[in-house]
Amino acid sequence: MKVIISALATITIVLISPILCEISNGESVEIRRIGHNATTIVTTNASSNTFDTRKGGVNLKMDHSFATDNNYNITNLIRIGDILNVFRIENIGAAWSSFRNRVNQNCSHDLFDYIKGLEGGKMWAVKMDDASGRHSTGFFYGNNYFTGSLSLCMSIHRTDFHEDTFQKDEMRKDGLSHSGVYNPSSSSIPFENPPFLPGFFVLKMLVNATSVVPVSRIVYVGLCLPSTCSDNDVKVMGHFSQKLQSNQQVTIMTVRSPTQTPYNYAADRTFIILVVVSSIVGALLVWGTVYELVLRHQLKLRRKKKMTKEIASDSSSGINCTTYDLTDAVPNKNDLPIGIVIPRNMNNNNSDENLAAESSVISESDDVKLSVWSELLLSFSIVTNFNAICDRRVGSDTIPSIHGLRAISMAWVILGHTCIIVFKYSDNMELRKVVEKEFLFQTITNGAYSVDTFFFISGFLVSYIYFRTNAKGKLEKLSQGVSEVTAGTYHFFGLIFYRFIRLTAPYMFVLGVVEVTMKYSEHHSVFEPPTLDHVNCPQYWWRNVLYINTLFPVEDMCMLWSWYLSDDTQFYVIGAVILIVAVRHFKVALSMLVVFMLSSWATTGYIAFSYNHSPNSDDPLALFDKIYDKPWTRLGPYLIGMCVGWLLFKTNCKIRMRMPTIITGWILSAATLLYLIYGLYNTELPQFYAAAFSSLSHSAWAAALAWIVVACSTGYGGYINTLLSAPCIYPFSRVTYCAYLVHPIVIRLLALNSDAPLHLGSDSMVITFFGQVVASYILSFIVSLSFEAPVVTMLKIMTPNRKKLLV
Repeated sequence: MKVIISALATITIVLISPILCEISNGESVEIRRIGHNATTIVTTNASSNTFDTRKGGVNLKMDHSFATDNNYNITNLIRIGDILNVFRIENIGAAWSSFRNRVNQNCSHDLFDYIKGLEGGKMWAVKMDDASGRHSTGFFYGNNYFTGSLSLCMSIHRTDFHEDTFQKDEMRKDGLSHSGVYNPSSSSIPFENPPFLPGFFVLKMLVNATSVVPVSRIVYVGLCLPSTCSDNDVKVMGHFSQKLQSNQQVTIMTVRSPTQTPYNYAADRTFIILVVVSSIVGALLVWGTVYELVLRHQLKLRRKKKMTKEIASDSSSGINCTTYDLTDAVPNKNDLPIGIVIPRNMNNNNSDENLAAESSVISESDDVKLSVWSELLLSFSIVTNFNAICDRRVGSDTIPSIHGLRAISMAWVILGHTCIIVFKYSDNMELRKVVEKEFLFQTITNGAYSVDTFFFISGFLVSYIYFRTNAKGKLEKLSQGVSEVTAGTYHFFGLIFYRFIRLTAPYMFVLGVVEVTMKYSEHHSVFEPPTLDHVNCPQYWWRNVLYINTLFPVEDMCMLWSWYLSDDTQFYVIGAVILIVAVRHFKVALSMLVVFMLSSWATTGYIAFSYNHSPNSDDPLALFDKIYDKPWTRLGPYLIGMCVGWLLFKTNCKIRMRMPTIITGWILSAATLLYLIYGLYNTELPQFYAAAFSSLSHSAWAAALAWIVVACSTGYGGYINTLLSAPCIYPFSRVTYCAYLVHPIVIRLLALNSDAPLHLGSDSMVITFFGQVVASYILSFIVSLSFEAPVVTMLKIMTPNRKKLLV
């Protein structure tokens, strides 16, 4: 018992001794019980007026007054709104005497009226303040846009407003309907125009990296101010207001106004050219369609008359038989006037699918012959071209499964581009970092493989169709009686010319549309365009025409997504040389192909290793100007496609395989595709293996597609072939080229035509994607009918080995 008491006494002395020491130093002690079991010991120092709170070993220094009377006033709060709200009109009003002469006289006068309007509670002034943007929420979740409302700012001044309506509005101030519910459409709140026209300005500000904002960010703030103020005046206002706040964490970079300098269509040469070209093409479409309908009607009458004569002849000869009226039957291909070329299997994805296509030939019984000029006019017929696009049949030189691969890849491209652009103009950009960690989002992150599908298809078709065309002897007709070198030169330039003419018409038209729409957006949108097309296209459009724009820096590129057309055309040049050589010197051509393939792999691996590129963690576009868009890094899938095209030509799509081979092929193909898309999820690759993956992954993707095409073409595709060869896919596949050209315009207009950032979620992303697909394909059908299909048809009409049919 004595031992226990002695132990307790010792423990008590140990616990109390620190307190006694602090009391001896002139400090007071206060013990407070918090809750049921927690006790806080507060020691107050008279000299420092602070107290030390100990709870669980944590020491907090706080003001003495808070501990005694709970009246502690905290004034130096750090709020992100105080940092971001640089422009404050109340600061300018408070220091008006020292500010008034810093801007131009008209701006100073109208700005004073605006400040006085706010002071007097004028509705128009309050609306202007409401239309101006300021920090609300979401900065740390990726919101860089505090744009206010351009629409509200522009609606404050009404040109249809008359002073005599003001008295009538005074009689109905409440704005209530007979039921007592506020109805904005019938609101009678007094309206009064401001004494000046409001204008809208966007401040581009750099938020410097600090302890509060760890990484520097660019923020955009919209302001509704008098239109008499210039961009420089608004910048001066921002600097003046910022100086009064002593806010050094934000730097005002530029000021632009979507309302001060409207886009001048009449002064834009590109816009004028587009209008002229569209008018000419529109007239040709109308004339060609009307001309075809007239010829159809004449042919129908001629056939009906001929049938009547045959019936009369049969009756007079005593033959009694049953006849049927077929005049209203759906016409087949022989019902078309001669010279109307059906561009079946149209090449709409930079392939040469139509190289060996045949024109429709009218029945010998129809005595109708047209001149070349008539045929050229009929090539613009909307009826014929629409039927060709929607034809449910494929030609003998087409592999049906290609249509499915092409359509799926185009939808994949639209999905990837939609996510990239809409995330840029969203108020929750950090959502991307969240969803990128999800497994299925790898489908979007690895969307670059969709372009490899296009490269594979292009290489496959150019090889397959070239060998088939040569086997039919059609190429020899173009170079009879000349040497081998001369014949090869003719073939080479003939292929290049054919491709250039076929692709360039819709390409240049869409490029002009891109330039005009981006100029308009640069003048009228509260957002900056995603690229400098409004600057680069007028200067560097010739690089696009020559298909060499990927050989220049990406910051100078016009129509950024056209990199694919440039690469594919450069691959086509290489492929054309290999194919021409392969006709007579197959081993030499094969050696050339192997050298190009190995060189592409080695170059890609070296670049990826040098820049420490990590495909599993880096942004897919991180090395856009080094790896992504360069032809020497993307050549592999094209060459593999050429090999598959030669294989199917050589075997005539007849390859016998045993069941184990078939099963193994499908398993390896599916496993490769799935691994390339999802295999690097949450995986870290060493530098060497990452470089090897970057080098070989695109070719591996093409190799997996090679099995799908071979299996589907030789009868081992099963349900996969049924799906990829479904006739309902053909129309979408045939306009893929135009869909690729126009879809980024649709996506950009969605974001740039809004005066507020988008707020993204899984549901909104799905709806946005499907909307982009529908809108893009509608426009692609129009562009294809107007530019691509007529050009393809005219090229067939002007083909040298085409049978001349003149009146």
